[in-house]
Amino acid sequence: MFTLELSEQEIFRRKSLEELRSMGIEPYPAAEYPVTAYAKDIREQFSDEAPRREVQIAGRIMSRRIMGKASFSELQDSTGRIQLYISRDDICPGENKDLYNSVFKKLLDIGDYIGVKGYVFRTQMGEISVHVSELTVLAKSLRPLPIVKYKDGVAYDEFKDPELRYRHRYVDLVVNEGVKDIFLKRTQVFNSMRAFFNEKNYVEVDTPVLQSIPGGAAARPFITHHNALDIPMYLRIANELYLKRLIVGGFEGVYEFSRNFRNEGMDRTHNPEFTVMEIYVSYKDYNWMMNFTEQMLERICLDVLGTTEAKVGDNIISFKAPFRRVTMIDAIRENTGIDIAGMDEDQLRSVCKQLHIDQDATMGKGKLIDEIFGATSEHKYIQPTFITDYPKEMSPLCKRHRNNPELTERFELMVNGKELANAYSELNDPIDQRERFEEQLKLSEKGDDEAMFIDQDFLRALEYGMPPTSGMGIGMDRLVMLLTGQTSIQEVLFFPQMRPLL
Repeated sequence: MFTLELSEQEIFRRKSLEELRSMGIEPYPAAEYPVTAYAKDIREQFSDEAPRREVQIAGRIMSRRIMGKASFSELQDSTGRIQLYISRDDICPGENKDLYNSVFKKLLDIGDYIGVKGYVFRTQMGEISVHVSELTVLAKSLRPLPIVKYKDGVAYDEFKDPELRYRHRYVDLVVNEGVKDIFLKRTQVFNSMRAFFNEKNYVEVDTPVLQSIPGGAAARPFITHHNALDIPMYLRIANELYLKRLIVGGFEGVYEFSRNFRNEGMDRTHNPEFTVMEIYVSYKDYNWMMNFTEQMLERICLDVLGTTEAKVGDNIISFKAPFRRVTMIDAIRENTGIDIAGMDEDQLRSVCKQLHIDQDATMGKGKLIDEIFGATSEHKYIQPTFITDYPKEMSPLCKRHRNNPELTERFELMVNGKELANAYSELNDPIDQRERFEEQLKLSEKGDDEAMFIDQDFLRALEYGMPPTSGMGIGMDRLVMLLTGQTSIQEVLFFPQMRPLL
């Protein structure tokens, strides 16, 4: 049986809870509390010349200064903080002063939710405040918030430990300024991108999260079991193959904000559960998609930041279109001096040895080239750069390059040394696609646990005919990181994956 161990503060707050009830005050009332104003609006709309404004607001008590018959408190709502002036005689006009003396002074604590009615005024110190005439208890907080205190210029009780912040995001959002703004900007990014697509009449869709075959990317899946069908199922690693089925079905442009799952490592830029946006547009190619992508990102920056520049650490990233374009072969050549064009697997292994890059027997040409690029080149592209024309072994779902059958019409957008977006001229030849899948099967048999499965239903769909199409996927979490200046993906996820506490 679980035993709840309470701190001294938690015991005290529970006693206050019972005292409130003994006084006939329900600490968790069921009735609606109508809110007519918010802290930010009150501050921004106040004018000393305007008529007195009556307001009704609600939020958490974040500080208190009790001064006998009158007190000052700070209330925090969803928009910010506002000072309250609370006078005993105003909120207790009759003989009974218990609401002030017993409730506000003794039984309410920092973190409690209250609602207040009153009027807006400016104090002698010049601070816009609410003069409270009525106070209602809305929710009693049974755990003390880690409110920062200062003594002799030193801060105490700061809630800064990353692990605690990510585990207890609800506390992080309450006590740490700026955290909520990151997530508001995240919503703005999504809304701006969605508006950009909708203006072009592309259709937002939903595709399955549970899939019988984990297709559309090279990654290790999470495996589960479907009891009713008695079959293994996989959490999706990508939604690409389902979106292409919709293009086969006649949609000209479709997109989806997809929650994906990859059973792989975790670091500052990877979380096993993450969000990707994928879009597919008929009758387009990867050259069109490069133009489309840079226009989209420039628009989002302007919508969210009001500028095309974002500061990430010491770097100023410019999302002003157009972006630089470099082929993958040229990128490796310019960063290593080695031309890997036309090299076979043995020659690529020799290059890896020369450059001290780890490799193993499960790696084919595509994986070796990917390792070389990742180790020598990727991190050097700080400003947005399209890396184009990948070797075909790296891109089993991508159309062969129109000028070089050993390459594919693919780009990845590198920003701040990391991949942000990935796009193709989509392979729509079902015979070629089957052969590419079979090559992936051979890699799987060699031990590559990220090789793609053969999706027979997707091949069937292609055999009905898919028009020339370009598709692009963009890592939404990484985009939010860039536009909010964060260097860790955990800072832009409300609830990042954590090891459970014992």
